[in-house]
Amino acid sequence: MKEQYLKKLRRSRRKMRSKSEFVHFERPRLVVYRSLKHIYGQIVDDNKGEVLVSASSVDNSIQPEMKSTKSKIDKSNQVGKILAERAKENKIKKIVFDRNGFLYHGRVKALADGAREGGLEF
Repeated sequence: MKEQYLKKLRRSRRKMRSKSEFVHFERPRLVVYRSLKHIYGQIVDDNKGEVLVSASSVDNSIQPEMKSTKSKIDKSNQVGKILAERAKENKIKKIVFDRNGFLYHGRVKALADGAREGGLEF
C-alpha cells in the first residue's frame, strides 16, 4: 500500500512541476494520459479552457486501425498520427507537449513521435 502511495505522490510532483513550465499561452498544449490498456491525447487551449482536438485508442472511429496493430506502442504511435491529422483539420501546427507527469519513454514517446510524423511541431 505504501509503495502505491509513493508512486502516486511522485507522479503528482512530476505533474505539478511540468504544469508550472506552461506559463505561456500562445500555443495549445498536447496533454497525454496513459492507463494500463489505453492511451489518450487531447489538444487543449488554455486561454479558452476548452479541448480543441482529441484522440484515443478507445475511440470508435479508429477501431479498425487499432485492430491491425499488435503492441501498445504501435497503438500509441497510431493515436499520435490521428491526433496530428485532426489538428491539421483545425489548423493547429505548433503545440506544447505536456506529458502529464508520465516519464517520456515507451508509449508516451511513441505518441509524441506519431504526432511529429503527422506534422505537428513541438
